Amino acid sequence: MTFKALLSAAVVALAIAGPACAQSADGHKDWPGQGQLFIGTCYQPVDRSPEQIRNDIALMKAAGFSVVRMGDLSWDYFEPADGVFTFEAFDAVMDQMQAAGIKVVLDIPGLPAPLWLHQKYPGVDIVAQNGTTLYPATRYMDDISDPDYRRLAKRLGDALTRHYAHHPALLAIGYDNEIGASFMSYSEPTRQRFIRWLKDRYGGLPALNKAWATQRWSRRISDWDQVRLPYFEGPGPNERNLDLRRFWSDVTIGVLKDLEAVRAKNVPDKPAISNLYDVHANKGFDYLATHRQYVSYGAFGYYHTEAIPGAFETLLMKGALSTPIWFNEFQTGGFASHGVKGRSRMWAYFGLLNGGQAALAWTFNTHRGGEEQAFWGLLDHDGTPSWRLAEWGTMAAEFKTIQGLGFPRQPAPRIAMSYSFESRAASAPKIAGNAVKRYYTTPYIDQKHNAFGPLYQDNIDVAVINIGHEDLDRYKLLVISGEYLMDRAATDAVRRYVSNGGTVVMTAFSDKVDETAQWYDTPLPGRLADVFGLTTREFYQRNEPLTGTIDGTAFKTTIHFYEVLEPSTAQVVARFSNVEGAPPAITVNRFGKGKAIYVATPAQPSIMQPLYRGLYAELGIVPGPRTPDGVFARAVDGRVLYVNTTSDARDVPLDGQWTGVLSKASWQGSLHLAPYGVELVQATKDR
Repeated sequence: MTFKALLSAAVVALAIAGPACAQSADGHKDWPGQGQLFIGTCYQPVDRSPEQIRNDIALMKAAGFSVVRMGDLSWDYFEPADGVFTFEAFDAVMDQMQAAGIKVVLDIPGLPAPLWLHQKYPGVDIVAQNGTTLYPATRYMDDISDPDYRRLAKRLGDALTRHYAHHPALLAIGYDNEIGASFMSYSEPTRQRFIRWLKDRYGGLPALNKAWATQRWSRRISDWDQVRLPYFEGPGPNERNLDLRRFWSDVTIGVLKDLEAVRAKNVPDKPAISNLYDVHANKGFDYLATHRQYVSYGAFGYYHTEAIPGAFETLLMKGALSTPIWFNEFQTGGFASHGVKGRSRMWAYFGLLNGGQAALAWTFNTHRGGEEQAFWGLLDHDGTPSWRLAEWGTMAAEFKTIQGLGFPRQPAPRIAMSYSFESRAASAPKIAGNAVKRYYTTPYIDQKHNAFGPLYQDNIDVAVINIGHEDLDRYKLLVISGEYLMDRAATDAVRRYVSNGGTVVMTAFSDKVDETAQWYDTPLPGRLADVFGLTTREFYQRNEPLTGTIDGTAFKTTIHFYEVLEPSTAQVVARFSNVEGAPPAITVNRFGKGKAIYVATPAQPSIMQPLYRGLYAELGIVPGPRTPDGVFARAVDGRVLYVNTTSDARDVPLDGQWTGVLSKASWQGSLHLAPYGVELVQATKDR
């Protein structure tokens, strides 16, 4: 039986559930909503004199900016000494923004903590793995688990939000810029907090010893005082390293919940729109499992230079929220880069494809000093407006023109892709000599991009979610790629989803370890072997590409790792053609009302693309407009937005005659896009 026929044999009618519970703009008439797009900038008045501030705001107004983000990174600007708050200078800036018609996202600047705080409350100092206390030499070197830090950050947030609660320029509140980039600390008080966290998680030492596999190499814990903070970088078992990451994640989420409580008390009519940086390598945190507790709109700093990673992170920050995405920081020039003309505009439109609503330039003034001296903003070092300001002015004018034409776009994805903070951490421990690094050789995020890219290039909307925390029944297809650790909530969700009629695709490296990051003592894949109707014991890395065909389409791998699949109830739908015995490359298994598809290799476009395309018709998934590689498109209220993310010109096929909303040009049969070109087209009347 052919690949397509085997897939079609399991066709089911999938119910599309209503939207999951999420914070939204519904019921909040003053929150940014449909028909509103924002172009603006991040602004640090602490760097500017009163005269410069007046000139800067005049330039912002002339450029058509509608919003600024201020307050971030400036704790001692508002509180120069313990308990001494000074708002007069910022009051004047807020008043001038209001007079200019510019709204303000006010960040609570809980990071970095000021030097007076470190001096008075040394528990906030970072202690390195070797026990050395570190001077706060760079931003974010603050132990945010310290109770004095948490108390004072919350006090700062309370003072700021109470003071500006009724200011007419206030649009939204942000929390602790890039809190996911803060540092871990190894102080004795932090160790005690970690022990309390372990007691809450495991209850007693027997459960902890089991979870940490302490019987190995004589590491059994007989007293809580024997517990030490695991090394983030250095020797140690993976189980302990994962719990270290979880501890700091919970600490981070706790700080965010503190500030969310302050916002809800003082400014409940304003949303939370924060640049949190949950994916930062320093620490990060479990955003997708918790974001509804402190997020109104997904937001982050957009500095991507490639389309697929940029789109993936955008959708990761959106999760399953119904609100649009905000780019609270957005590339203008960049680190040691004067910028590329047209590229900021292109990426801003690319953001609109993915449900974006706002792009805020980082930053307005090019930095003269500090850690980002060579980071170019919209004004040069001498305050002269650069070509970048003019480009952003063009963006502002264009966004005002099109915002009533179905923007911000509201995607309704019917495909979901799994993402897990814990799985990503467990698959890449920064531990010397750890064998996991030699086994899991294709990085977690690369596997996500490889699974996501073919769908995105087919111009199909995809949700990026934590599958153990969302309603899966609203999706027609679930993709699980390289999900090394799958906890009970995730595997139970997959089981229910497939049993109820869903279709899931899972790739190699998935469901190998349990919640403790220990390998299952059952056949693999762990809890899902029966769902996929197979086991897999052997795995190999070849020195040459793997080849085969998927429903007549030949594939050739770029990642040559594969698992040997042993089907029980599953049927083989594709085999490797150049491996002895022609082992299965893809299997499909009927389970309940649905089906589960297993791919023997890590996710990669050469395999995922033909697999997906064999599923579209069966599942009722309709690809978007046809576009060349690197060009992406979405339909928006009967029009189509095209974005060329490449540095080369591209011609896009069109059916019939169209008119460019941006260029006013007419297009017959094809659309010509210049390098980094964008166009919103609508059908020409009487065509």
